[in-house]
Amino acid sequence: MRAVIQRVSRAAVSVDQEQVGTIDQGLVVLLGIHRDDQQADLDWLVGKIVHLRVFADEAGKMNRSLLDTGYAMLIVSQFTLYGDCRKGRRPGYSTAAGPEQAEALYEGFIKAVQQHGIRTATGRFQAAMALELVNDGPVTLLLDSAKMF
Repeated sequence: MRAVIQRVSRAAVSVDQEQVGTIDQGLVVLLGIHRDDQQADLDWLVGKIVHLRVFADEAGKMNRSLLDTGYAMLIVSQFTLYGDCRKGRRPGYSTAAGPEQAEALYEGFIKAVQQHGIRTATGRFQAAMALELVNDGPVTLLLDSAKMF
């Protein structure tokens, strides 16, 4: 699993000009699922993200997590994170999970985040979405469960 994580002051995702998910302060997570991903990848990634200390404490240092702040997470499925651009001019997506597997892990990711008590908003799986966000910092991080050890 790959995730691009952005600390935001606000974010919203729309499908067909209808807003389907919105948050104020928190994290936007663009989530890509690999064809070999399993529950262990999901568990590791969720644990890592909800505990990431990327929000300022009283001294202005990045020392607080979503769990510490009560901020929210906007989760958007993004199969293009597994786009392979090494050959030719069009990305290949052969390592991305198929729709059935990807949707099950995407939904599992959302539920696992919610079990930590994090408020969530989401995009719509397999939909063409418009994502608007105000990156706070800017802070943008990349996590990949294939590199967890």
